[in-house]
Amino acid sequence: MLYEDEDLLVIDKPAGMVVHPAAGHFTGTLVHALLGRGGVWSTSGGEARPGIVHRLDRGTSGLIVAARTDRAHRELSGQLARKEMARTYQAIATGSIRGQSGVLEGAIGRHPRDRKRMAVVASGRFARTHYTVLEALRGHTLLRCELETGRTHQIRVHLAAFGHPVAGDREYGGGGLAPRPMLHAWRLRLRHPATGEELVFETPPPADFAEFLESLR
Repeated sequence: MLYEDEDLLVIDKPAGMVVHPAAGHFTGTLVHALLGRGGVWSTSGGEARPGIVHRLDRGTSGLIVAARTDRAHRELSGQLARKEMARTYQAIATGSIRGQSGVLEGAIGRHPRDRKRMAVVASGRFARTHYTVLEALRGHTLLRCELETGRTHQIRVHLAAFGHPVAGDREYGGGGLAPRPMLHAWRLRLRHPATGEELVFETPPPADFAEFLESLR
């Protein structure tokens, strides 16, 4: 837990934790952890997702915000919709990426043959990811990625379509020796839903990310 008040919480979610209950994941989710803290939680996202404003994939570590009240939930969701909430990730991508920065665009929707996966498809929703090269590694590249939109699996899908899938992301062609998709929600910037104060949070990547990164240097 990085921050908590009567309106919201900011959590450093560990990789491997599912955000909310779903098929095959009925216990041990972030929602269960929130409910275990007691108190009131927003229901604007649905009764099965108390407090949940946005998601992180199970294999992704890092920062996520949860809302205590429906008012806070509506304001935070509005910030997401208006692109006022900044979510910045660190990713270890496979291969060598030339240049210092770029923009990845491609409409994202369900994969036409595998409904559990997402893909860049003409019928999808517009999506844009900005990336900056932080470090060239052995057979890989360390990136900073910022979401302009927030589609399901966005960074993973865009990097895979770019030809540089996230290391360890076997669902999207990453493979290799990484223990999980090397994607970490590193920085979160938002306005407090009650006071309007700008809040900025950062959390370093966990040990598995740091160890894999060091092995590539």
